[in-house]
Amino acid sequence: QVQLVESGGGLVQAGGSLRLSCAASGGTLRRFSMGWFRQAPGREREFITGINWSGSSTYYADSAKGRFTISRDNAKNTVYLQMNSLKPEDTAVYFCAAYIVSHTVNYWGQGTQVTVSS
Repeated sequence: QVQLVESGGGLVQAGGSLRLSCAASGGTLRRFSMGWFRQAPGREREFITGINWSGSSTYYADSAKGRFTISRDNAKNTVYLQMNSLKPEDTAVYFCAAYIVSHTVNYWGQGTQVTVSS
């Protein structure tokens, strides 16, 4: 059973940056593609970005393109989300997820709050 724990969230001003981490325990992430999702109050959880098991392929939702970067370090069993040029509309709880098949998440983290002030 893989456990995922996000960290790095917080309060930041618009235009600022944050780096989220997702550390895994209880198993290796090498088998999984990894993704970041977010959920704002009153809205559905949405996909932001994903990365394949080796890190050779990444993909981004339009809202994240050009501002967010996903990366992974399999030796550290950790996935990262670098977020730059943050906007108030980026305010949400951010979740990492491990999956083998697209659209079928095997494991979720508990989430970390990101709040961007204007």
